[in-house]
Amino acid sequence: MKWTRRKALVGMGAALGATLQPAEPAEGAAAKKPGKRRRTLRIAHLTDVHVQPERHAGEGLAACLAHVHSLKDRPDVIFNGGDMIMDSLGCNWTRAKTQWDLWQKTVKENSSIPVEHCLGNHDVWGWDKKNSGCTGAEPLYGKRAALDILGLSGRYRSFDRGGWHVVVLDSTHAVPNGVYTARLDEAQFEWLAGDLAATPAGTPILVLSHIPILCGCAFLDGDNAKSGDWVVPGSWMHLDARAIKDLFWKHRNVKLCLSGHIHLQDRLDYNGVTYLCNGAVSGAWWKGNYHETPPGYALVDLYDDGSFDHQYVETGWKPKE
Repeated sequence: MKWTRRKALVGMGAALGATLQPAEPAEGAAAKKPGKRRRTLRIAHLTDVHVQPERHAGEGLAACLAHVHSLKDRPDVIFNGGDMIMDSLGCNWTRAKTQWDLWQKTVKENSSIPVEHCLGNHDVWGWDKKNSGCTGAEPLYGKRAALDILGLSGRYRSFDRGGWHVVVLDSTHAVPNGVYTARLDEAQFEWLAGDLAATPAGTPILVLSHIPILCGCAFLDGDNAKSGDWVVPGSWMHLDARAIKDLFWKHRNVKLCLSGHIHLQDRLDYNGVTYLCNGAVSGAWWKGNYHETPPGYALVDLYDDGSFDHQYVETGWKPKE
């Protein structure tokens, strides 16, 4: 999320001492009777790591990865939900590269599970021109740096895995009189419509985005007592949520949407689609719990009948100075 709004493995014991916080079983509408379905994919959804040299964030990421790898029922894949680094929107390239180098080094040294990446707003370099000193003409400006570092060919994409179709979106949209807002650009929306139309109706679909398409927790992240009204900025939740939910309504095999960004955990069910906002590995940016949500990640099990199970995993990470 926008930092201005709130302006080495470590202790295997701490990592392995983490606890599971089960959510209610989240099953798709086509769920079969118990015992009749077959799990086809287990996902560890890690989002909002916000790695940085400060506050032992690299050690915290390493401890989180250690916990994921220590599970007896190890995930098949990690879905990285974005905001990998603390911030590159408003810093110079030296600072941005320092954060990216730490991310790359920590993941390489502590993970053997394949990773699918989704870009977050803090992974974009230089859009805050006043603080970054960027002109916009730099070769790595904007999302180019993150795409090159992560080896991604584009901002959004889709692929098939475990009998499911997975769509990865790019939520962060530049605006002239601000840094960013949450929406799909016209080309991406048209691509999404075509991608969903090309997916067989019998194939369940999972959508991964950094910023929530829909969520409830965004309403609790502001101060409505001060404003006297419910205020959810366009950078907290997709402004085009209505258009996206209308598109999903045409494709009833869209079952599950995963996001982060808010650093809180919630579940919203609407029109047969479950929207899960899955907390943050960094919690309150490596300062402990954010409101009631502790540092953690999510485990998501996908099944052959279009159903799924979900649980939030507390890593047990404690803040360090």
